[in-house]
Amino acid sequence: MSLLNRLMPLMFLIIVGVTLFQFFSAHPITLHGLREFFAAAAAAVVHGWIYIVVFAILLWIVVLAAVIHEHRSRERHGVTRNRGKLMDVLDRLTNRQLLEQRLSEAAEPTYIDADALSRKLKERVIGQDAACDDLAAQIRRRLALSQRGKPIGVFLFAGPPGTGKSYLAKRLAIELDRKLLHFDMSQFARGSASSTQLFGSSKGYVGSDSYGKLTGALRDVPDSVVLLDEFEKAHPEIHKNFLTAWNDGFITESSDGKQISTTRSIFVMTTNAAVESLSELAVRYAHEPDELRRASVNALMESGFAPEVLNRIDRVFVFTPLQGLDIARVSALEIEAMIRNYGLEVVSGGISPDLLFNIVRRQQKISSATSSRDLVRSIEESIADSLIDAKKAGARYISLGERNGVIVAIVGPDPRT
Repeated sequence: MSLLNRLMPLMFLIIVGVTLFQFFSAHPITLHGLREFFAAAAAAVVHGWIYIVVFAILLWIVVLAAVIHEHRSRERHGVTRNRGKLMDVLDRLTNRQLLEQRLSEAAEPTYIDADALSRKLKERVIGQDAACDDLAAQIRRRLALSQRGKPIGVFLFAGPPGTGKSYLAKRLAIELDRKLLHFDMSQFARGSASSTQLFGSSKGYVGSDSYGKLTGALRDVPDSVVLLDEFEKAHPEIHKNFLTAWNDGFITESSDGKQISTTRSIFVMTTNAAVESLSELAVRYAHEPDELRRASVNALMESGFAPEVLNRIDRVFVFTPLQGLDIARVSALEIEAMIRNYGLEVVSGGISPDLLFNIVRRQQKISSATSSRDLVRSIEESIADSLIDAKKAGARYISLGERNGVIVAIVGPDPRT
């Protein structure tokens, strides 16, 4: 009917125009002629309306048939008419833009060898074999899903410092060939001010012309491993902002309101909360993993973790304090990395057993909350000058020994000669 209303003025003008043309073609313009014109025009209007009504009825029938046909066609394709505008049923019942984005980003299932992944993780992450095995199995199951409405995984690594929590997340990114997005959450303890750094600023505020650190990174590299170190130190408002990322599969950028998909990401949080309780639980339920996870969640909740955050975590991994040879293994790897940072290499068997023995004994005497890395740092301070002297002397390979109770770098033979 709206089409008919638009056409009626045009039809009226056409009829009047035709009448004028016919009249002036047969009558010259005089006073008598004008009177005849107005009389003929009145008669034409009367007869014209009859024509208009007849024409309008015919046109209405044609338009009505077209509308019925269009409506039925739209219904077959999931589209209805709403307030004079054609609207897709998905616009009315859901967020079609997000759905289209999800479908375009739907990941193909990926199949990995969990045993191989676990083995590679355990080669570098010492003393946490159970966590490596369980993590590899979880990743394998999640990657094999053809449809995911949530991240591949949301994991919490809990336990004493220096036990490999952050390092395991970094090794996971390396072994899966994914980019690591590392955030120190202790820097985001100020609520809304911190939130803008991660999720962007609303229009009209400073920084609203650029994306947040997290949203921008996930927009550019959606299949990342997101490491949220010391998550418990972030402001509770920051915690809440992650709930939709983990539960609904997207995170909102404040500057433009765009929803950034998180369905291809892996989130790993670390925490040092409830260290003593978790260490005790790890010993008590060493052979009962399900009970350990249940008790760990309760301990974390008592330490301040919000229930809604814990409810969205797929798995809590409890890292156990290092003992005996595991302390020696971690220390040896740390010392090797330290030496390489100075551009040197340690020869095979070049770290004195007595040096590692003293590290183990010192570690066993102090609190489990103290990291073995702290001991390695003290070693670095004691031998840094010796390493620099060896480098200046042109040495390439060294070993570590003791002279008069002092740890020194000893220039070693080149194994290639």
